[in-house]
Order: sequence, then C-alpha cells, then structure tokens
Amino acid sequence: MILRASLVLLAAAAAAAAQGRAPCALAIVGATLIDGNGGAPVRDATILVRGQRIEAVGPRASVTVPGCARRIDGTGKFVTPGFIDTNVHISLGGSMESNIRYQDQRFDITLEGAQLHLKHGVTTIRDSYGIMKPLLAVRDAIARGEVVGPRLYVAGNIVGWGGFFAPSFGPPRPVNLWQEQLNDAITEGSGEELMYLGPDSLRAAMNRYLDKGVDFVKFGGTVHTSFPTPLVFSPRQVQVIVDETHKRGRIAETHATSPEGLLIALQAGVDLVQHPEVLETPLTDELVREFLARKVICSMNINSHTGKSWRDFLAARRRAEAEAAEKAQDSSRGTRVWPKRERTQHEMLEGTIRPNQPRVYRANAERLVREGCIVSVATDNDLGAAPEFDKDPGAWRAREPGVGTILSIVGLVELGMTPMQALVAATKHGAIASRALADYGTVEAGKFADLLLLRADPLADIGNIRQLELVIRDGAVIDPQSLPTKPIFTRSRP
Repeated sequence: MILRASLVLLAAAAAAAAQGRAPCALAIVGATLIDGNGGAPVRDATILVRGQRIEAVGPRASVTVPGCARRIDGTGKFVTPGFIDTNVHISLGGSMESNIRYQDQRFDITLEGAQLHLKHGVTTIRDSYGIMKPLLAVRDAIARGEVVGPRLYVAGNIVGWGGFFAPSFGPPRPVNLWQEQLNDAITEGSGEELMYLGPDSLRAAMNRYLDKGVDFVKFGGTVHTSFPTPLVFSPRQVQVIVDETHKRGRIAETHATSPEGLLIALQAGVDLVQHPEVLETPLTDELVREFLARKVICSMNINSHTGKSWRDFLAARRRAEAEAAEKAQDSSRGTRVWPKRERTQHEMLEGTIRPNQPRVYRANAERLVREGCIVSVATDNDLGAAPEFDKDPGAWRAREPGVGTILSIVGLVELGMTPMQALVAATKHGAIASRALADYGTVEAGKFADLLLLRADPLADIGNIRQLELVIRDGAVIDPQSLPTKPIFTRSRP
C-alpha cells in the first residue's frame, strides 16, 4: 500500500514534468489534521506546501489549492507533524568487532541509522553521543540535499567522558591501540582530562570543542556506570560548561544519574536532562521542583520502561521470586541449620537495589509525567551489532532506530498521558528541545513541511502511529520502503 501510493505520486510528478509543467506545490486535501499544539483536530483539512515550507493550512474551504499543485487525497486519513527523537546514537556499532570491521564505512553506517528513523516517521533526531566526524559529515550531506535523511543535530562526545573503552564509560579499559584510537575519535579533545581543569582552562577547552561544529553540548554530570556513580565535574566546572555553551546559543544538557549530580546540573542552568528518570533512588521533591521551576526538558527513555520491556522485566522478576521460594522450601538440603547473619552491602545491592532498578525508573517517569514536566521523546536508539556478529539478529530490540521512537510515544500513554499529550511530546516538545520551534514541530504556515500521513486515528489508539502511509520531509515526499538506501547493519546475515 505504501509503496504503491508513493509510486503513483512519483509517476504523476514525472508525467507532469515530462509535459513541461512540474508541480508548483504539494497539497494534502481532506485529511484530519493533528497539528502538534494539543488543540482539537481539524477535520477535512488542507495543507498546502510550496518548496520546503507550509504555505497555508486549515479547513478545506479556507485554503486555495492552485491547479498546478500535486494533490494527495487525505480522505479518511490523519496528518501529524514529523516525530522528533531527542536522544539517539547512530554512529556506534554495538560490538567491538562491528566497529573494527566497518570502521571504513562509518559514514554509510551513520546514514543508515539516520534513515531508519526517517523510515518510521522520525524527521528530526539529536545524536547525543557518538563519533563526531562521520556524524557531522552525514548531518551536512543531509542538509545539502545530497542524501535522504532526517534533520540531524550532533553533540559528539559526552563532555568529560573518555569513550567506549574508558573508566568513565564502563569497566573495560583500553588494552590495544585501536581501542585508544576509538576513544580519541569519540572525545575529540573533550574527554576525561577536562575534569582536571580549573575554570579558565576549562573555558578555553570548551570553546575549542564548540569550534568543531557541534550543535549542542551534553556533559557527564556523573560517569556512565552505576553503583558507584561518582561525579565528573565540580559545581563551578559545570557552571563553566553551561555558560560557555549558552554563549554560543546552543543547548546545554547532561547525563547525571545520581541525585546530587542531577541537582548540580539543574542549578547551573541546563536546558535538558537526558533520561532524568534513570536514578537509583526515587526523585526527590527538590529535584522535581527544580525541573518545573526552570522548565527543564525531561528527555525520557520511555521505550525501556514500558510495553514489552516492562512486561519482560515483570516476568523475569516473577521467575526469580518463584525460584527463590522453591529454593527456600527445598528439603534436599538436609537437616543442617545454617546460622543467620547480616547481609553484606554487596549482597544487599545485588539482591534488592539492582533487581528493582526498572521499578524505580518507571515510578520516576510516571511522576515526571504526572507533575507536568516538559517531556520529549528519547530512546538511546542504536544500530546494535552487525548481523554476522549478532547471535540473534532478528531478536526484538527496544532501541531499534525508529522502532524505539514509536515504542516511546506509545509508552507515554501507558505512563499516564493522553494520546494527544504523547503526540505533543513527540513533536512540539522535541522542537523545543532543539530550540527550533519557530521552524518545525507543529503544522503551521511558514514552518518546514515535516509531515506524516497516517491511515488510522492516533487519538483513538496511539498505536495507530504505526499506520504510516507517507513521510514528507522539508516538503519532499519520501517512500519509507526505499529506506535505508544502502543496508549494512540491517541486511540479512550472510
């Protein structure tokens, strides 16, 4: 259905061009418009697009469609703004083997990750941690119109972290030259060495990093690991990072997964927090007050706490509890009486806190939704491993590019939002997170034409956002079935 509709549109455009009368505009006529602002839908609407932008939008009778326009029949269908994912990672493969084997194809792999988002209606993505050079190259190629893809914003490194093979990211440390080179490709001079700098030196280092062309800055309020989760920067260092970023007119955001690390970032004036729900303890009243008073964007990884992810967690906990109960009743252990003792801190951590982390994350997410935080859709989407290095390349993944975004939007309703609120979070709030609401995020005259045509009503069932018929990005009609244009990680296993 999608392919046939797209081919018909392309054939019509080609026929018009062959006759010397290329379409002067594009019009979707008769659809129900959900414009992203949260108001009542507009029935029997017309959206007129000229070039990259929306020229007029409103009820059919209020919009004049020129005879030279290409018309798309929207009868019985629904139009929304393109979706926006505020936290993806498209330049890194999911295994060392993948990164080594495909290091000469980083541009193609990064583009593949971007196009997979567009395939599912995600017309803007913000990559908040990855290899800077291929990300910038793909961003610029898309902007120049050389390749098809969503609008892409790039942060490069998480400032203060040291890359995949560094203590600040996780247990592995570099053991060979290639791993150290990958760390350097990620950090680009913004790694762990910055935590040793005083304010003046850090200010200079931040400006050198901003000069490399990143669109926003994400810094490590804490390290990536949990328990322990030490701070990366002092309060005055965080203030320097935020201030220098703001001086350049860019968004400053953080990854901070301890309460104190998060509070330091909020008080320094960050604009956005990635996965603020991911704390090892419940959100405090103080933190929630800071989020609301400062209107900080809560960029939440809902795909990891709802839907199948949540059901799988509950099932695993039920199995673990049943096994523990069975073990306690096992008479084969004999008659020896084991003396009781207090559990060690490690045993308490592994037996109580870690297994219940998803419950804490979900409760924090529910509270942020309930309290009215400005929520945007984020996912940590990545390509995973190349198929030849994946034991089960067909396995379900909550962070599949594009798919994870859809899961997050659907999951927001599970956490307490209405379908309309979830759509606003996925569109308007994403544009606010990009400091670009004047240009996109809602369907209004003068804005870029990032539009989705759905075959079913997402307000009746948010799951209907999967019923995607057509994607329009900057006024250009995209055939979702044509993406990605060069499958590498998404090809069949050889």
